[in-house]
Amino acid sequence: LQVTKAVRAGEVDAKTRRQIFDAIGFTLPARLLSSGQPPAGCPPHTFRALGLTLLACFCTDPQLAAHSQLLSKIHTFNQVLLSPCDPDGASMVDDVYQCLSAVLATARGPRELVTRGTVSALCQAYLSGTHGSDRALALLVGLLAAAENKCWQRDAPQLLAVLGKLSDDFLKAEDMTKFELCEVLPRFIPLSPLLTQDPQGSECLGRLYKGLGDILGSKLSQSQRDPALKLAASLVQACGAEWIPAGSAGSKFLALLVNLACVEVRLTLEEPDPVEVEGKKEVVTACYVLMEMGIQECLREENPLLDEGQKMQLMRIMEEAFGAVIFHLRQVKQEELQDPFIFASVRVLGAWMAEETSSLKQEICELLPWLVHYTRKLFQEGSSAPSLLQAELVSTEGSALPLDALRFLLPGFCHLTAEDRPRDILISEGAPALLCEYFLQQWEVLSSESTAPELLTSTEMSLQTLCGIFLNLVVTAPDLVRQDKTFSSLMEVLLKSLPVLLPQEHHLVLAANVTTLGLMMSRILTGSAALQRTHSAKEFFRAAIRFLSQAHTAEADPSRDGLAVAVSPAYRSAWDDIRELWFLGMQALAGCIPLLPWLPRTVLRARWLEGISELLSRVAPASVDFELIAAFQAVLVELARASEPCRDVILSHHGSEWANLYGMAALEQCLGRQ
Repeated sequence: LQVTKAVRAGEVDAKTRRQIFDAIGFTLPARLLSSGQPPAGCPPHTFRALGLTLLACFCTDPQLAAHSQLLSKIHTFNQVLLSPCDPDGASMVDDVYQCLSAVLATARGPRELVTRGTVSALCQAYLSGTHGSDRALALLVGLLAAAENKCWQRDAPQLLAVLGKLSDDFLKAEDMTKFELCEVLPRFIPLSPLLTQDPQGSECLGRLYKGLGDILGSKLSQSQRDPALKLAASLVQACGAEWIPAGSAGSKFLALLVNLACVEVRLTLEEPDPVEVEGKKEVVTACYVLMEMGIQECLREENPLLDEGQKMQLMRIMEEAFGAVIFHLRQVKQEELQDPFIFASVRVLGAWMAEETSSLKQEICELLPWLVHYTRKLFQEGSSAPSLLQAELVSTEGSALPLDALRFLLPGFCHLTAEDRPRDILISEGAPALLCEYFLQQWEVLSSESTAPELLTSTEMSLQTLCGIFLNLVVTAPDLVRQDKTFSSLMEVLLKSLPVLLPQEHHLVLAANVTTLGLMMSRILTGSAALQRTHSAKEFFRAAIRFLSQAHTAEADPSRDGLAVAVSPAYRSAWDDIRELWFLGMQALAGCIPLLPWLPRTVLRARWLEGISELLSRVAPASVDFELIAAFQAVLVELARASEPCRDVILSHHGSEWANLYGMAALEQCLGRQ
């Protein structure tokens, strides 16, 4: 007992504490915690209080705080927090908070606390408002920072109740508490769709919207505005713009929010003082989130929150802010390339370049060499990671090492490769080779069975956009494709990947992209070794023919008796995304037929000619539009010219009759010659 008195009086240095522990170990505190009635005349919790005091003392040694014996007492700590607290018990509660804080600071601590039910105990301690409830809130903030997903998966109702109280206090506060809560609240906003789907969550969002409206509508100092912008950004990251109500108040609020974000970005990034910028990186990153929402809302056509006038005004203001982002990126030194703030700046610029192609064209063209250099450096550092998949997983948001800046620039690059000047800059900076390497890496990620599902979606989108970039280069710079060895490597990957992709229905849009790009490149690279009747070339063309041949079918037409041509059921949901690619693919295949002598035989084996003949013979001619007739005719004419067996098959299936019926003059002429 003398020991615990000395400990409580704070007279113990690290060396003495260790000596005490070596003398009594965890055995004495464990016995004290489990002992029953104390001696007569002592308070009922005497033994328990002494045991907790000893553990609180030991906890100040990080090694002891992580000890399994101490972790096994977490359940007891939770019980103390949940017990009614009388005045004599206050010191016990303080000791428990000291123990929990020490455990939280260890490597294993957060996981142990979550799995042993401490989140729920802390939520209840905070909501009850008993002694030390402010420390309960601080511990919850720490736990959410260390293990957010686990906390929400396990204790969502309790955490929502805490958010309910915090949002209520936030709305009602009229003093500095309002701004202090702005700092705490972002930690309690989950990135899951929980808030918008749960009635209690929706109420919280309503209170946060009103509270933020009060703040942003007032005259504020810098120190008051920054936390409010960060809170708004965390809400946008969790729920997009769903927390902002429709109507004139909501649209004014949204416009004000984006406006304030743009002003903040300009004030900070146009500032030549690097120290000033350094201190503002966190709030500017939050402003980037708000600007990205601004871009999306300005483009939204269905149920828009903003009217046309507001959209035009915001686009002008955002253009100025993005001018400041470009200005800042042009000042970046080589040693700053690993700074996550640079990554955030490139990411938000990528969002602007993806949507707004006409403004800041000159400035973006001047920045392109730097962007290619930056993305190449990050990509190469990512590729030298122990495994590409690891590199991919590390590069998800919130990581210490941002590797995948290219992903955010691809849509912008897709627009830019369609225009002469930016395309020439990208080519001269070696972007095609970098993009080909990136394609190979992303294909590896998509093909791996260990890739996380949420990563698959972004990887697939990246691959589709890359196909769009390469298609632009194939159409506008065929000589580059012919001469640059990079494209031969890409061709080999396309040949091997399509047969793997096509059987998987959920990859249909990507398969359409790969088919069309592969066919377009085959026209240019017919002389390459990969296309000389190799196994992979034959497999690719078999798959390409399967993709093109299965897009249409005959269906009963309710408006007229008989059958009409229709898009096949398997293609229907994706047809808006793949329609143009299908027609371009047909055109490219027609171009390949005279260049690859072995190709007509592959078509014959696929029995596609019989399929086209059957389709056109069965349906009402009026149901087949001119574009589809032209696409079929282009392929059929080339086959009939290049191969006598193909011509014979078409003729034996009444080709002359349906060619005449559909007005396919070129095919009729070709079939008619002896």
